[in-house]
Amino acid sequence: MAQRNAGHLIVECLIAQGVEVAFGVPGESYLAVLDGFHRHREQIRFITCRQEGGAAFMAEAHGKLSGRPGVCLVTRGPGATNASIGVHTAFQDSTPMVLLVGDVGSDFRDREAFQEVDFQSFFGPSTKAMAKRVERIDDARRIPEYIARAFATAMNGRPGPVVLVLPEDMLTQTVDAEPLPRVEAVQAWSDPGALRDLRQLLLQSQRPLVIAGGGGWTPQAAQALQRFAENWQLPVGNAFRFQDTFDNHHPLYAGDVGIGINPRLAARIREADLVLAIGPRLGEMTTSGYTLLEAPRPRQKLVHIHASAEELNRVYQADLAIQSSMNAAARSLEVLSAPPSLPWADWTAAAHADYEANLQPQALAGLDPNQPGVIDLPAVVAVLQKHLPAEAVLTNGAGNFASWVHRYFRHYGLARGHKTQLAPTVGAMGYGVPAGIAANLVSGRVAFTIAGDGDFLMNGQELATAVQHGGKSIIVLLNNGMYGTIRMHQEREYPSHVSGSSLSNPDFCALARAYGYAAEQVTRTEDFEAALVRALQSERGTLIEIPLSPEVITTRGTLSAIREAALKR
Repeated sequence: MAQRNAGHLIVECLIAQGVEVAFGVPGESYLAVLDGFHRHREQIRFITCRQEGGAAFMAEAHGKLSGRPGVCLVTRGPGATNASIGVHTAFQDSTPMVLLVGDVGSDFRDREAFQEVDFQSFFGPSTKAMAKRVERIDDARRIPEYIARAFATAMNGRPGPVVLVLPEDMLTQTVDAEPLPRVEAVQAWSDPGALRDLRQLLLQSQRPLVIAGGGGWTPQAAQALQRFAENWQLPVGNAFRFQDTFDNHHPLYAGDVGIGINPRLAARIREADLVLAIGPRLGEMTTSGYTLLEAPRPRQKLVHIHASAEELNRVYQADLAIQSSMNAAARSLEVLSAPPSLPWADWTAAAHADYEANLQPQALAGLDPNQPGVIDLPAVVAVLQKHLPAEAVLTNGAGNFASWVHRYFRHYGLARGHKTQLAPTVGAMGYGVPAGIAANLVSGRVAFTIAGDGDFLMNGQELATAVQHGGKSIIVLLNNGMYGTIRMHQEREYPSHVSGSSLSNPDFCALARAYGYAAEQVTRTEDFEAALVRALQSERGTLIEIPLSPEVITTRGTLSAIREAALKR
């Protein structure tokens, strides 16, 4: 076996796992790894980012798109703590990811050396919301073992993030170890007896409904899910921010089950006598604060299919719990034979009709359409639907601005071969901009990001990353001069008491141009289509700023209406 520097071996092990792109911010603690990227630059790209939070979001986005771990590299202390937002996102979103952290040398450990952090305590499973596994590589000869295990752990069961800590002195050792072969996710198959029980529950049902989502889906699994739904004529809703799991154009689609849920869909879930949750962990946002399905024992009969045994019966006591990865579950379900006739045809048709009706925007009471900043956002989304390619990737961070895309945009999604939505179920602001850049860099597809003014400035510096590495995205920035979601909640809970939610903003178009993006401002609804077409035709990334009245706060009501209702309580 050839002798090699341990830092180079790290990179060779990543290449053996099929990694072609890694994201990060350089640090002196892992110079040997950076030298490995230089040595193997024809096989793997290191994308230099401008802040570790942005780098971690890019790696998380790559994991969502590819189904294999996105890779991020950061230095110790401040670098790792900045990156923790991406680790937390990967955990709650069930996204495979590997974070490599350069650390203090072994001879300085446990002395509170420069930038030293106890990563096992900071990221460890004891946090219950960070990494699936945290390991420190002290023996350079075992690097292949640790890298392979990190990838397997990130993909198997419920996908999630793994942190590997790399002592600086370990990385400069000379070793003769070789990379291990590429690992693949293990498929956990449904118990045949449980599938027979599921079929019996379906045959006893009058008002069944599917909620699909979570991590681990592939195009093949989404297609199998579609065939299962068609065989049994089941209405299907997609879990919060997994709106591309089931084709939104399909006549069985019932809508997205998340923040701002269609009230008719919420009522239908409550009225269902059987809910099949395929993939989602049924968190707070998907269940509307654990009210659509009451915890721990729902009124509806519940079949919960999930890749993790630890998740099943953790929050909800299901009538039938099935541990299965999504590929295996969907392929098992598609061959589950249905009877010649089913009693819920009208129920299913009505669920889809409710979804179609929810696509029709309602006028916001008291809003003057001629007032400055009153833009017809449903019409803007209709333009996106018209011009964005079906395989385009749509990204967003956290904020009310995303609600218009969530409600009105229709994803073809995974069943057509591509994941098309990158959005943080963890509700992390600043996700959309780096996620869109990463999506374009790794896939070459059109990447569209919708952002708010507060959201954009949390990671807007990554436009420099896009320009440096030949990537581009289209960003629509809705600028209402405030943290809109917080202001909405303030008016609902403490009407007229505005505190901490107002923003003084830069000239966003000038800022984008300074980074190397094209930029323009749109103040009239009718001007947006031409601006979007120009952006799609441009060789550079583009930012389109839309100044927005604070009154245009949700898809269903104005800020004044929220305040007035609160004052009447």
